[in-house]
Amino acid sequence: MKNTKEYLIPFIGLKLGKHHFEYQISNAFFEIFDYDEYLDSKIKVNVVLEKKSTLLELRFNHKGVVNVPCDLTSEDFDLPIEGEMKLIVRFDEVYNNDNDELLILPHGEFEINIAQYIYEMIVLSVPLRRVHPGIQDGSLKTEALTKLNELAVKEEKEESKEEENIDPRWDKLKQLLTDK
Repeated sequence: MKNTKEYLIPFIGLKLGKHHFEYQISNAFFEIFDYDEYLDSKIKVNVVLEKKSTLLELRFNHKGVVNVPCDLTSEDFDLPIEGEMKLIVRFDEVYNNDNDELLILPHGEFEINIAQYIYEMIVLSVPLRRVHPGIQDGSLKTEALTKLNELAVKEEKEESKEEENIDPRWDKLKQLLTDK
């Protein structure tokens, strides 16, 4: 992993209470993790670190857009995303990050790197199926969409032909189910 120094939070010098951090995320951030799914991204991440006497509570919130290709038409569009995540940092003898919501740091640590948590929060907030909003409201006109619509109509006609070729004996059996 490349340089993530700007995502290091030195908590040892902070007073007890809440501390706010803000980050602007672009594609350069995702290049750190060799992730190239997004053509462009503009995401604002707010982190609230609440320092308590024995632990740290981090609340992550993000909101923005990522430019992705549509899964149906391959047209690029801006997909709005938002999400939140909570992380509790406790101190113990050995480092442990097995739990998604709990991070255990050794007693001698003085800073926390939040880059991985920001990355996971953003990537998990993007839906697996990305559909252009123009498809849902009918305003997008592309060759791929026209071809998909043509094929869908043909499939419906084939299904109706299959229904017409049903053996009449099945109709008698269906009546037994409805006559109860």
